[in-house]
Amino acid sequence: QVQLLESGGGLVQAGGSLRLSCTVSGSAFSFRPMAWYLQAPGKQRELVAVISRSGSTNYSDFVKGRFTISRDNAKKTLYLQMNSLKSEDTAVYYCNSIPAWDWGQGTQVTVSS
Repeated sequence: QVQLLESGGGLVQAGGSLRLSCTVSGSAFSFRPMAWYLQAPGKQRELVAVISRSGSTNYSDFVKGRFTISRDNAKKTLYLQMNSLKSEDTAVYYCNSIPAWDWGQGTQVTVSS
């Protein structure tokens, strides 16, 4: 059974940066497109960024130019570099494959203004 472990969240001031990581157990990581999602308090989970098996990327409009998704297939790890953070980026961030596996615990990102 695949397990997802997100890390790297924390408290940061507006304008700051964080780098999230997602390690994936099992051997399926390199065969799946992967994505980052966020869930703000009281709202539904929404897509942030997607990366294909070969490294092609797509971003939601609200993070374009600020966030970068990347992957290391050898390490079975997904990354999200978050720059120029805004208070509205505050949320729990999750990673998952497409189609999704069981969800992990996520990592909390809090941006203070």
